[in-house]
Amino acid sequence: MRTRAVAMVGRDREVETLRRTLSRARAGQGATIFLVGEAGIGRSRLAAVAAQLAATAEMTLLRGRGSAIGPMVPFRSLSEALLSLTRATDLVPVDELGPYRPILGRLIPEWGAPAADPEAVSLVVLAEGVLRLTGLAGRDKGCLLVLDDLQHADAETLAVIEYLVDNVASQPTALVGTIRAESCPALDLAQAAAQRGDCLLIELDRLDESELRTLAGSCLGGGPEIVPDEVAAHLWANSAGNPFLAEELISGMIDTGLLIRVGDRWRVTGTLQTNVPAAFARRLAQRLDGLDPPERELLAVAAVLGRRFPLTVLQAVTGLDDRQLLRHLHGGLAAELVAPDDQTPDWYAFGHPLTVEALLGLLTPAERSRLALAAADAVATVHPGLPGEWCQLAALLRLDAGDRGGAGRLLAEAGERALHAGAADSAVRLLEQARDLVADDDTTRAGVLESLFYALVEAGLIERALASVGALDALGAGLDRRRRAALHTRLAWAANIAGRTADGLAQIDIARRLLGPDAPAQECAPVDVVAAHLLLDLPGPEQLVRAEQMARRAATVAERAPLPIVACQAWQLLGALARGRDPDEATACLERARSIAVEHRLPIWEIHSLVRLGNDDAVRDGDLDRLEQARQVAAGSGAVTAGYQAESSIALQVALRGDFAGAAAIVDPALAATTRLNLLETVEHLQLTRAIAAGHQGRRREMESVLAEVRRRGGNPAQQGPKVYGLARAFCALLEENRPRAHEELTRALAAEEENPSIFPLSGRYGLRLLLTAVDGPADPVGHRAAVAAPAARLRWNQQFGLFADAVIAGRAGDRPRAEAALAEALRAAQPYQMSRHLGLRLVGEAALADGWGEPVRWLRTAEEYFHGADVAAVASACRALLRRAGVPVTQRRDGADEIPATLRSAGVTVREYEILRLLIDRLGNREIADRLHLSPRTVEKHVARLIAKTGQPDRIALSELASATVPT
Repeated sequence: MRTRAVAMVGRDREVETLRRTLSRARAGQGATIFLVGEAGIGRSRLAAVAAQLAATAEMTLLRGRGSAIGPMVPFRSLSEALLSLTRATDLVPVDELGPYRPILGRLIPEWGAPAADPEAVSLVVLAEGVLRLTGLAGRDKGCLLVLDDLQHADAETLAVIEYLVDNVASQPTALVGTIRAESCPALDLAQAAAQRGDCLLIELDRLDESELRTLAGSCLGGGPEIVPDEVAAHLWANSAGNPFLAEELISGMIDTGLLIRVGDRWRVTGTLQTNVPAAFARRLAQRLDGLDPPERELLAVAAVLGRRFPLTVLQAVTGLDDRQLLRHLHGGLAAELVAPDDQTPDWYAFGHPLTVEALLGLLTPAERSRLALAAADAVATVHPGLPGEWCQLAALLRLDAGDRGGAGRLLAEAGERALHAGAADSAVRLLEQARDLVADDDTTRAGVLESLFYALVEAGLIERALASVGALDALGAGLDRRRRAALHTRLAWAANIAGRTADGLAQIDIARRLLGPDAPAQECAPVDVVAAHLLLDLPGPEQLVRAEQMARRAATVAERAPLPIVACQAWQLLGALARGRDPDEATACLERARSIAVEHRLPIWEIHSLVRLGNDDAVRDGDLDRLEQARQVAAGSGAVTAGYQAESSIALQVALRGDFAGAAAIVDPALAATTRLNLLETVEHLQLTRAIAAGHQGRRREMESVLAEVRRRGGNPAQQGPKVYGLARAFCALLEENRPRAHEELTRALAAEEENPSIFPLSGRYGLRLLLTAVDGPADPVGHRAAVAAPAARLRWNQQFGLFADAVIAGRAGDRPRAEAALAEALRAAQPYQMSRHLGLRLVGEAALADGWGEPVRWLRTAEEYFHGADVAAVASACRALLRRAGVPVTQRRDGADEIPATLRSAGVTVREYEILRLLIDRLGNREIADRLHLSPRTVEKHVARLIAKTGQPDRIALSELASATVPT
């Protein structure tokens, strides 16, 4: 007989904490609780109480537990928990998962095949999918995710859990995990999260003497008063407050007749002397002796299989038919020790790990080896090919039986499967175990080391991968030179992704030496493609030329071989390299990459090509249709990385169009997601877009703050320069009416390109610089004609400035018809780009006014209206000054009073004075302010004096400090 308490004892505070956590989750404030304690302390029982509370509140409930066969089955507990959603599809609007639905196919097979993109199925992306799924499952009512026995969880599951812990606070999700108090990665994770304040770690104490007596009373069907004193003392002395052991002691006393019920009371009939758990094992042995051999062997086989075990394998080992098997499981001792598993059909589970340990302790080594070998054979028979977790279970059983070689080969197979499924950390652990078990077989060990290398690379363990590939090179005979060269090439690509260019190039050198000078071209092509990508990060003007030569050679060979993935990589790189030199060629390269992907059924490479073609359309013509299409296709296929790359390109184009609110609506959520996903290149692009948007609004402080964050994160400064100087700071200077600074920034952009040629074609060399040179000089007709004839000048963003410059040059030469025609073409080219279009009108209007052609008054009025509405005071003021110079009446703009901070407004600061105060933040002199606002230095001096008087500041320096502290940017 097994006696359990009917009530939760000694956990009132913990239950109340769970209740409050669930309540907050229903309100959209998620949290994580880890329940930690020794075996038998009641972790799972407390988690069950949380599940009951969630069910009562009609929350969505998801439950899973650590692997039945140890820590080697990736995602077992998560899959178990999430599969319940497939039985109630109305709970979750799965269409709202977008690209994450196919990614979750790794955990929920019913949702289709997992996404094929290696980047898209990274653990962080998968974890984001789980986070979004639980958020949708808990919408309006809350979601509880319970994960039991995390001490058995695999590394991939723990990585997802850590991500959930870090990000669940804004979700309607409560996460409750249980962990045995023993050294394990799950406990390390929980303790680190608790130290950061990201979770609540509840360490379950043993019951005190009073609580233990209450527990005993509950077991006996009453309150603490019905427990005999000697029983209470015995429990306290022998269970040490562990609830499970106390319940086992009570069961033992009742089963042996030492504790009997007499009416409403319980009476002790003998001496209570017990040593737990030794006594538990002795009592179990005594009871096993009374069983018939089939039932005794059934329990022994079940224990060899583990705490949870499958009926199909149990039946195959014991030879019992269905009736015999179920009769033994549901009657006698087995019915007290095991029960059907509530999560997995056709599986049973022991009530406590101590039971399994006790049963195994009763077997001789020979008996245990015999049963383990029989169980391993039965697993292979029942599950041909050993799919899924059966491979790991068979390996453990063969190891238990002493078959180290057989176990090693099965673990190697399991490791390769885990690697193919994207569970790189589990693959590393499995393959390292396999390596140690097959140490005497060089050929098998070489294959294991090869797989281990790839697993280490996928797991991001570059240093260990270097050591692993070194061991392979030392082994030598196990792998031929081509396979070893492929390993070094793969490591070079991993080093490139990690930003370790020198390490990557070193691996390329090793690969080339292994292949030798006479290697076939198809073996060199993969090496050339990786080397070409690595060259992009090296300084020097010749690197782009070398990269293009290698990529073109690889593309030619790859198409002939064929090596379709290498061909796609090469043509896509060639498209990027050719865009600035020849946009038509760039498009042709990208179209070729896409056609190869379609021909060879490589959907992810097709999507990446589509993203690049969409970006090509946007840069050439300002057309965003194909980029939007790429974003939608990526979302439907689970290509998360490609999807965010498309969004990043769209955001930049939207910012260039002057729709800064629209750009922010794309950048802000995408930046938050890609930061969580650690997509570093896309994060950098989004941050630079945010800086460019700030610069195109004249918000220097905001722009510089974002650029400082870009520098802090690192990245590739050589590729950042053209955007930072030519597209962000130069325009910000123009919107501050600081043309000398704009020229300086463009000069820096060109110098950065000369030192480190860039594949970014919008640095200003073929665009803004042409217009500023035309307006401010010195004149360079030959240089201008050469620049506007360059293919990059045909890109629509660049083209508008070249045409504005043509208009200025023609007008200055007195060729009014050509000037006005050029301006009309410029305005058509600039039609999508509102800010730059009006900036062009402001600059051309100034030149036309000076040179006597066109309609400068109309153009300047249009520009003034736009910049006034955009709150770019310096340019609006410059337009008004030029209109006054033209002798036309100008409406005073004094409707900016509501933007003046209340403290300054109450001091009587006017709109004009506020404009000057804003410029004092940068400590500009009177002459510089006068130039910006098109006033006389004397007028500025008077306004500064009035500001000092109105604000009560002692001098100009204090006034500048006040401006920095009170004026918003």
